[in-house]
Amino acid sequence: MAPAIPASMDRPHFIGIGGAGMSGIAKILAQRGARVAGSDAKDSATAQALRALGVTVHLGHAASHLAEDATGVVVSSAIRADNPELAAAHARGVPVVHRSDALASLMDGLRPIAVAGTHGKTTTTSMLAVSLGALGLQPSYAIGGDLDAPGSNAEHGAGEIFVAEADESDRSFHKYAPEVAIVLNVELDHHANYASMDEIYASFETFVGRIRPGGTLVIAADHPGARELTARISGRHDIEVVTYGESEDADVRILKVNPRGLTSDVTVVLGSGKILTFTVSVPGRHYAHNAVAALAAGVALGLPPHNLASALGTYTGVKRRLQLLGEAAGVQVIDSYAHHPTEMTADLEAIRGAAGENARVLVVFQPHLFSRTQELGTEMGQSLALADASVVLDIYPAREDPIPGVTSTLIIDAAREAGADVTAAPDRSAVPDAIAGMAKPGDLVLTMGAGDVTDLGPAILSRLES
Repeated sequence: MAPAIPASMDRPHFIGIGGAGMSGIAKILAQRGARVAGSDAKDSATAQALRALGVTVHLGHAASHLAEDATGVVVSSAIRADNPELAAAHARGVPVVHRSDALASLMDGLRPIAVAGTHGKTTTTSMLAVSLGALGLQPSYAIGGDLDAPGSNAEHGAGEIFVAEADESDRSFHKYAPEVAIVLNVELDHHANYASMDEIYASFETFVGRIRPGGTLVIAADHPGARELTARISGRHDIEVVTYGESEDADVRILKVNPRGLTSDVTVVLGSGKILTFTVSVPGRHYAHNAVAALAAGVALGLPPHNLASALGTYTGVKRRLQLLGEAAGVQVIDSYAHHPTEMTADLEAIRGAAGENARVLVVFQPHLFSRTQELGTEMGQSLALADASVVLDIYPAREDPIPGVTSTLIIDAAREAGADVTAAPDRSAVPDAIAGMAKPGDLVLTMGAGDVTDLGPAILSRLES
């Protein structure tokens, strides 16, 4: 039996319903019996998947899209105050709730696992959702990316566990009260909302403070920011803290990560002394660490470690997280969501480790946000030095207005100073031809970034085929 739907969510209207976070909440509400509607700037496969569930999806934004009987309006931090549907809601007195409040209400009465961290949230949440499903536990979940098809970023399950990606970017993860929380790493990002590491730590401390008494924090032992956070919350004695990683003092210690092409075998020793080896079906040490975090969280919920380790092997990836798009003319094209220097470095190292002896790694990189480029452009360029050659697109602005003097040139200059072979690509339509002209059989091409660079992958494959 589905949990009760809050009155304001009986006939909700989502502004920007096609977004990863918004669409997931809309899907779960529709599956629970709510009459859901919303709008988005353009049509998409996600919008079509929602329509298949009976959701009304309007294209464009207009006050008339807000139904007369709407009981509530859901917005994300990306929705501007002058949005006509938001203005109409205010004028008519329709309650407006943030996406995080809507998601928090979906967890009421369940056993939530909230996955937080600067990087790796989507992958780890997906690993948990897939493995718990493989064990027959029928979890509900809300993820920031699609598992295998549009609309697969969320599901209402009949079980008692709810797995959710907890977003720190706008402090919305302060709204959740998890039984188990995972903190994968803590780094400075989202510079429009956080001015310093102290603000980041304070925000994560608030998140940890929301863990239910008697619950568990699973946190990285190897990451400096996570270790600092662990020290800062050491005074909280009503929760269990479980560390994981390769450090000798980790409670769940990773003994070995053995790469095998696009997969890895991971060996861990649990606090009980039990040793487990299992397969992670995506390449890279960072993904192995994500899987171990998921394992530790499941064990904290009381699941048998051996069964959960085997179930984690059924996870085969999530869209845009080192997702193999296809192969043409002997060239593999892979899509990567990496947009922070740490993520870029991790994905490039993973692909380098999986590449053949004479294979080259070619990157099409699209910077995401002017503020992030302003603060981390030098580090982004240094990361690109791990590729054999790169082309860099103009900055994808998302929700931001331009910042004077902040362009992709900041990244390109830093990359060249680090010895990288990098080319500016202001005309994105010319990129498929350029990459097809560079690539040779055996090479790997990465489309990398959090914007619409992913759209270039199929075009590159098509050009290679021709």
